[in-house]
Amino acid sequence: MKKIHLVIIAALLIMTACKQGQQKSGSADSKISITAAGATFPMPFYNQVFSNYQEKTGISITYGGIGSGGGIRSLTDKVVDFGATDAYLSDENLAEMPAEVVHIPTCIGAVVIAYNLPEVPELKLTTTLLEGIFMGKITKWNDAALEENNPGVNLPDKKITVVVRSDGSGTTYIFSDYMSKISEAWEQEVGRGKSLNWPVGMGAKGNPGVAGTIGQTEGSLGYIGSEYAFAQNISFAMLQNAAGNYIKPNAESISAAAKGDIPADTRVMLTNSIDPEAYPISGFTWIILYKEQNYNNRSKEQAMETVKLLEWLVSDEAQQVTKKIHYSPLPERAVVLAKNILSSVTYDGKALLSEK
Repeated sequence: MKKIHLVIIAALLIMTACKQGQQKSGSADSKISITAAGATFPMPFYNQVFSNYQEKTGISITYGGIGSGGGIRSLTDKVVDFGATDAYLSDENLAEMPAEVVHIPTCIGAVVIAYNLPEVPELKLTTTLLEGIFMGKITKWNDAALEENNPGVNLPDKKITVVVRSDGSGTTYIFSDYMSKISEAWEQEVGRGKSLNWPVGMGAKGNPGVAGTIGQTEGSLGYIGSEYAFAQNISFAMLQNAAGNYIKPNAESISAAAKGDIPADTRVMLTNSIDPEAYPISGFTWIILYKEQNYNNRSKEQAMETVKLLEWLVSDEAQQVTKKIHYSPLPERAVVLAKNILSSVTYDGKALLSEK
């Protein structure tokens, strides 16, 4: 995994060097290009909106889906214009960064419990069942507790093959944050994190890797971003939320998770919402960037185009794309906060957006 990240970092360094060389050349047809890397959870959304923005403006955007951990490392190493993560940086994480970092929420997504049982079109899971499966206490599909919760469903006498993320992942953080809220045993024995010591499971890289493994392995079950389950036509369970209702992820149930208070810096987890209509494993995903943009010989034009892209990303035009690919748009409160944060991003101490 470390070797893969080093190869990606090397490629990003080459792109960054070429980009800076072009910008300094002063040629009439040299254009700004933006490089970013990180979370795979929002990658289908980013791929679409970045393509739309490139068609709209001519600004080239390169995004590497290398996981939230890779996005944070890439920003730390200053080889990208911004990183992307589904796990916000804690106060301790922020203190370890080489300069002040801000978070820009971009959309809300759902982590689904996907499974491969062709003969089982619908499955309902309680919090107790999730704990049992992911902690290795429930190992067969026809376990009595699973059958009792799914009356009339013909669950097979087959081993449950649990699939988890092998890389540093914000999707894992969202999932483990939820598990820590619903299970005292999980919180004490496994806890929250982008990378975990899993009690059980086979590892796969990225949401695409987990989705691919589940799709190819009958009897498997794992957690992935909802878009990946839809794209590969993989079944996923209805989950019991904090109000006791079984909920499927859709634009409305994911949005319902964000009805609570959102702090000014937007760093908040939306999992296990008390709203009766909320899908329980929902979360923001963020772009992270340095508040002061004059570093590593970045031009002011480069910094300005980066901030303009992010301002557009929270606009109605970009947010309308979310529902088309199984995400949910930001609530109005989050959009206002995102714009406030972007207005604080500076170049040589002066706000960039005030100079547009």
